[in-house]
Amino acid sequence: MYRIPLRRTVCLALTCGLIATSLAACTGDSSNGKIVLTVNGLPPKTEKANHKKFLDDVAEFEKLNPDIDIQPHEGKMDPKTFTSRLAGGQLEDVFYVYFTDPANLIAKHQAADISEYVDDFDSVKLIRKDLMRIFTGPGGAVYGLPAKNYSLGLLYNRALFTKAGLDPDRPPTTWDDVRSAAAKIAKLGGKTAGYGDYSTNNTGGWHFTAELYSMGGKIAVKHGKTYKAAFNDSLGRKVLQNLSDMRWKDHSMGARQQLDYDDLLRMMGSGKLGMYVATGDNIPIIVQQYDGHYKDYGLGPIPDGAGTLAGGEGYMFNPKDTPDKIRAGLKWLTFAFDNPDRIDHNIKWESKVGNPVGLPQPAIWTGDADKSWSAALKTYANVPRGNYKPFVDGMAQVPIRVEPPKAQQVYAVLDEAMNSVLTDEHADIGKLLDTAEADVNTILAEA
Repeated sequence: MYRIPLRRTVCLALTCGLIATSLAACTGDSSNGKIVLTVNGLPPKTEKANHKKFLDDVAEFEKLNPDIDIQPHEGKMDPKTFTSRLAGGQLEDVFYVYFTDPANLIAKHQAADISEYVDDFDSVKLIRKDLMRIFTGPGGAVYGLPAKNYSLGLLYNRALFTKAGLDPDRPPTTWDDVRSAAAKIAKLGGKTAGYGDYSTNNTGGWHFTAELYSMGGKIAVKHGKTYKAAFNDSLGRKVLQNLSDMRWKDHSMGARQQLDYDDLLRMMGSGKLGMYVATGDNIPIIVQQYDGHYKDYGLGPIPDGAGTLAGGEGYMFNPKDTPDKIRAGLKWLTFAFDNPDRIDHNIKWESKVGNPVGLPQPAIWTGDADKSWSAALKTYANVPRGNYKPFVDGMAQVPIRVEPPKAQQVYAVLDEAMNSVLTDEHADIGKLLDTAEADVNTILAEA
């Protein structure tokens, strides 16, 4: 992944003097009286519209804040290089993170505490509290801000619902309802699957996690300084048993299994799949890459609704940042990403460049800001917003859950359980979970 090298001010001894107290003035914290702020998250040049939008935002921000010099870098969070970049002084002052990152960075003291500064920025008070908690430490200290979010719901084919005698405006809200609807859709024939699920390349473990969360379960719980697996219980067995029953008793999941990420999108685009667990951003991919039509797809809340797997992105602050850099960083974030006054401007731009407008997420706001967001979506929508109303109405009450520690390694283990129940009618669910629990505990012991 390419990153523009961090620029540093070179301070010569002749300029700075030889005494230690003078050296502090030559750390690259300012240039020509300006606060120099390095930030990443700049989209690559191959994403022409997004790249230009980011740089245009930088130019506008600097015009409004002539005392701040933003130096944007490409690149996002890379766990493999993060620690070495931080130790080597190469980490940006304000850096991009996924929702899975903050808890670990906070625990390792690898991000700055910005609590004493956030109260000066009114827009932060309008961000959803459940999203702010992701960037909050155990003692209530704040370490960053969210920028975008998503959560999993039930993506379904409205056209197939109608053909099967189901109400396309009332998608299933429980897993029992999903099973019943899937059986009706499968009876349409023509190799149509009522419900689809993953089982390879970590996608199976990802969906096991989502479905377990929806029932109120957990993948891992903290014991002292480490985590232990928590999915080998009645809820974990229920997830796998439900899939086994749909696959082998109801025959509503189709004969072809060992599906990877693109497979379900392709099936949905071809009109051969009734439902699967997904985020709303799958819909434009199905339309643009797999010949689907926006009118045919709806989004409902995650079945059972006891929790949903959530993700997203945001920004945190280098632990070496000075107070001036933290204030400058918060000014930048509350201008470019967390700015209620630019909601209409940003959504209008999305519509102008042809991006889908009207999907139910990202949705980070509360109060008047949320009303402004909804109004802008209504004004500039180019997709059928009503198709996603069940998701919008239902998800407000569903608590969000982030991915477990060592998520990708854990998902790889859980793939095996998902694959077994979907390819072996006589799979021993208890044994599968016992094996997965032992393997995951070995992984988590190193977390």
